[in-house]
Amino acid sequence: MRCLTIIAFVYILRDAGAYGKTRRSEILEQETRLAVGGNTNLTEQEDAVNNCLMQAKFRECDYGFTNPQYFNFSHHYFSYMEIIKHSKVYRMIKDIPKGAALHVHDMAMLSPDYLLNVTYMDYLYVCFEQNTVKLRFSKAAPKDTCAIKWQLMKNARKHSGDIEKFDEKLRKHFTLVCDHPDETYPTIKESWDTFLGYFGTVAPMLSYRPVWEQYFYDALKAFREDNIMYVEVRSVLPDLYELDGTTYDPVVTAKAYKKSIKRFMKDYPDFLGAKIIYAPSRLVDRQQLGVYLETARRIKKEVPEIFAGFDLVGPEDQGNPLIEFVPQLEEAGKDLNYFFHAGETDWYGTLTDDNLVDAILLGAKRLGHAYALPKHPILMEEVRKRDIGLEVNVISNAVLSLVRDVRNHPLALFLAQGLPVVLSSDDPGVWEADPLSHDFYVAFVGVASRLSDLRLLKTLALNSLKYSALDGADKINAVDKFSQRWNDFIVNFNCSKY
Repeated sequence: MRCLTIIAFVYILRDAGAYGKTRRSEILEQETRLAVGGNTNLTEQEDAVNNCLMQAKFRECDYGFTNPQYFNFSHHYFSYMEIIKHSKVYRMIKDIPKGAALHVHDMAMLSPDYLLNVTYMDYLYVCFEQNTVKLRFSKAAPKDTCAIKWQLMKNARKHSGDIEKFDEKLRKHFTLVCDHPDETYPTIKESWDTFLGYFGTVAPMLSYRPVWEQYFYDALKAFREDNIMYVEVRSVLPDLYELDGTTYDPVVTAKAYKKSIKRFMKDYPDFLGAKIIYAPSRLVDRQQLGVYLETARRIKKEVPEIFAGFDLVGPEDQGNPLIEFVPQLEEAGKDLNYFFHAGETDWYGTLTDDNLVDAILLGAKRLGHAYALPKHPILMEEVRKRDIGLEVNVISNAVLSLVRDVRNHPLALFLAQGLPVVLSSDDPGVWEADPLSHDFYVAFVGVASRLSDLRLLKTLALNSLKYSALDGADKINAVDKFSQRWNDFIVNFNCSKY
């Protein structure tokens, strides 16, 4: 049936004369050239890799086109996340060098299994309260309020009667993944309530200084294993603590990052490094923002080599809009680079999507999410003119209820119009995704044009380095290193492996 349709289409074009043969082809060619990656040329060896990649992609896309009820990307991510591992396209993307991850949050980088392993460490206390759990390391029972009682985790686990069942129940506090997501998360409220609850649960446990340092080291390792060579991480920079209750301020937390990064790069010299974007909560007043900005200046002074800039995070619809803080942010912008979350909303004509206006006018180097940007055509032109990177996190936007069918994600428009897109993963550990490969796969097969090919993937990887906070010489070095890894991948590519 499909072959007959194609044959009929050929006859239509033949009879359409110059219209079909010339202008139509010109329009399609112009659109191809305009799109992200459209002006990238492939070598003969890259073409061979591309042929293998596109044969597999066409099979997936065409099956979904013919059988729309089975098209995974029109369903909730949790319903098809396990199926992804069987995709030939996904397995190839796993091996492709992906450059950098520029939009990830520190306490959501690793899987619930990793966090469950942390609960086996000594001196961890637990407090069970109805549907919530509190976790904190301490030499003695914590003084924090507990409706029942604090107990050592090892004792709670031992006395549970069924350790496997105990761990299974505990693990659910470290993930959003569930069996019936449409019922569990019917609206954005349930998604975000659970999401914020995750951070409330893990933050006290991860803020124990030795755990914090090891966690970030292991996060860098996981990202490197996913063929990422550089990371910029958003952090609220929580006050780290010791077993005796000693606490440290955010500058010490930043120095702990530096310590972990230095240790990791010594062990893995092929990794290019990491920087932090200080990103405290946007649910504050002007006085507290002033404290945040002063902290950012202190961090920049103490550890300039790993400090990228400043952001404000949290549910955008609930926090104060940027317009409330413009005088302070404008002044601080003389010293700080901004990487603002902006437009992470489905609303139009609100203070939330208007954050895009203020983020751009305040000189943001990149925009986090920018989901509402297509509703603001003038701002889209400003993004193009100012060359502002758009940090797109497709799976995050789907899981947190901004979009269901990812074919409707604004990323499709960003790609088609050749905007400066950078793919990232936001909080991959919370939804048990790869550090970056799952987002690349969903974007490539589920969002981008069916015809988008290896040129798109290569350009997205290069964009992640181009729009990074790396300085001039370091950025040039990063692109050179990426080119070497890319060439090695191409030369050693074996289609039959997949």
